[in-house]
Amino acid sequence: MIERYTRDAIGAVWSEQAKFDSWLEVELAVCDALFEHDVIPAADLTAIKDRAAFTVQAVKDREKITNHDVAAFVDIISEPVGEAGRWIHYGLTSSDVLDTALGVQIKKAGEIVLVGAREYAAALAERAREFEDALCPGRTHGVHAEPTTFGVKLAGFAFEARRNLDRLERAFEQASVGALSGAVGTYSANGPEIEAAVLQRLGLKAEPVSTQVVARDRHAELLTAISLAGAGLERFATEIRALQKTEVREVEEPFASGKQKGSSAMPHKRNPITCERITGLARVLRGNAQAAVENVALWHERDISHSGAERIILPDSTILLDYMQYLATKIVTGMTVHTERMLSNLEVTHGALFSQRALLALVGAGLTRDDAYRIVQRNAQQAWDTGTHFRDLLAADAADQGIEIDIEAVFDPSAYTKHARAIVGRLDD
Repeated sequence: MIERYTRDAIGAVWSEQAKFDSWLEVELAVCDALFEHDVIPAADLTAIKDRAAFTVQAVKDREKITNHDVAAFVDIISEPVGEAGRWIHYGLTSSDVLDTALGVQIKKAGEIVLVGAREYAAALAERAREFEDALCPGRTHGVHAEPTTFGVKLAGFAFEARRNLDRLERAFEQASVGALSGAVGTYSANGPEIEAAVLQRLGLKAEPVSTQVVARDRHAELLTAISLAGAGLERFATEIRALQKTEVREVEEPFASGKQKGSSAMPHKRNPITCERITGLARVLRGNAQAAVENVALWHERDISHSGAERIILPDSTILLDYMQYLATKIVTGMTVHTERMLSNLEVTHGALFSQRALLALVGAGLTRDDAYRIVQRNAQQAWDTGTHFRDLLAADAADQGIEIDIEAVFDPSAYTKHARAIVGRLDD
């Protein structure tokens, strides 16, 4: 992933240095296990642990000769060890090292991503409580529907964030596995007891049947969960973008006045660029998830058609989600909420958005639903078209027809905030 979207901690997990460090960690853990099972002499193990070393550049230079990255790595770390180096990579095949080390990296990346997911969900919940009573227009199809509260809006995003957190926790856990079953996964060189000892050291679970490689449905599940989390972030970002339109201006993402510039040509601009960035990057996550699904079907016990793609999509997806969660949390905690503008926008339709309560009042007064619907529709449309308040039109129409309804109750805004606290309160369950 490019530097622009890479935060330091998770970037370090996927660096070339970290990758080879993980490979070495696996190789040394295997040597430890072989020693415990009386395969490697104590003196040789000491030599291996004291001398096995590499530089990234040395491995890259050797790979130009071997055309095989793991073979190059084994050559480099074995050379300084001397005769005892013969035990390095003993009974292993390349996938044993690659997939198990990848499990180590996935676990480390997950620890970082999950922290960000928790912070995002918590930030949404906190602001939902802050604005639980803040009345604002609800919209369907982009058109004013009925009033709701901004707290209820945010509570919906908070619950989605928690679902995504749950999915991510499960997905990272099931992908944090390793396999040291040897060529075609039969344990013909090292037995399952060596694998168990190594994975315990590394904090990984075992792939029950590795077929030489860890099954790629695990990585597909992880990237699918990541893409869903990204879609949730995009949904929130899209809402803020829509609410920041000049004609709406109910919410604005953070803007550093006096420092930040919204446009190179138009100094007045304050654009939702961070939300737009989240929206665009979510598309990358979905594309990566598709590639991960394509990686599931390998030939027989293994091939490496998955390898090239996942060297890109696994680091990139975890790095991007970490970055996107960071951005979204900043937006949630720092966004400007214009509650007065929300109240003002409630009057854009001149009261027509109270139409459902008017419909129910007329039905309660004895009218058929269709007759009531036609009366409300006619007056609501007239209010919208002429600027005359729906309240006045409905009251006059009802009086003309001798229909008794409680106009005050129809247009009582508390009806829309009555249950808002209970809805937002579900976040505490």
